[in-house]
Order: sequence, then structure tokens, then C-alpha cells
Amino acid sequence: MQIQIPENLSSRLRQLAARRREPVEKIVEDRLFTALDDELDNLPTDEQAELRALHHLSDDALRAIAAEQMSAENQALMAQLMTGQNKGTLTEAEQTKLAALVERGEQLMLRKAEAAAILVNRGFDGTLAELMNPNG
Repeated sequence: MQIQIPENLSSRLRQLAARRREPVEKIVEDRLFTALDDELDNLPTDEQAELRALHHLSDDALRAIAAEQMSAENQALMAQLMTGQNKGTLTEAEQTKLAALVERGEQLMLRKAEAAAILVNRGFDGTLAELMNPNG
């Protein structure tokens, strides 16, 4: 398929490709992939914007995001609160804190998954396990 695009867009694409040291075709593919990602359309607008912005990051930045982990402190707190929830002993404040931690964890996993998907789309040749948890 061939399409005609205005010269001003073509120029911007060439400049972006030069900055990212990638072929123009790859830049166009990434942009179309982002624009046509139906799954993002079901998320809140702020989360859509954050995930779409990932497509503009370097591979190194995406690798760092894919490898992010919830802090050990928050992981321990969430485990403690989940134990309390299972026992039925959480206060309302603790339930609110647990819900916030779970939501933060879900957002983190979504960012990690999107960063990993972008890297795979760009040709990353390792495993997803290596990408999302490089320290084992």
C-alpha cells in the first residue's frame, strides 16, 4: 500500500526518524500502531495518554519501565492488607489503602506490559520474562 502525505508531515517524519535513528517506515508503523490501539480506548483518558506517550520513548527508557517493580515496602504492605482482608479484619481505612495499592499495581503492570509490547513490536529479541524482570 502506498499513500501520499503532505511535505510538512514527511519532513517531520524524517526529522523524528533521524533523532531516533530509525527508518521513517518504523516511525509511521509505531504511530499507526498507537493511533489504532482499540484496547487503549477502553481506559480512562489520562491512562490512555500515558500509555500512548510510551511509544515516543527510547528503547532504553522502555526497558526501564518494563523492568519496574512495586517497592518492597508497598509489596509487603499489600500482602499484609490482603491477609487482613482474607481474615475479614480490615478497617475501612485499610480497605481504602489496599484498594489504592491494588490500583497502583494494576497501573504498573499495564505500563510494563505496554512498554514490553512496544519493544517486541520494535524487534526486541529476548524473552518477555527477561524484559519484565531482568534480575530474575
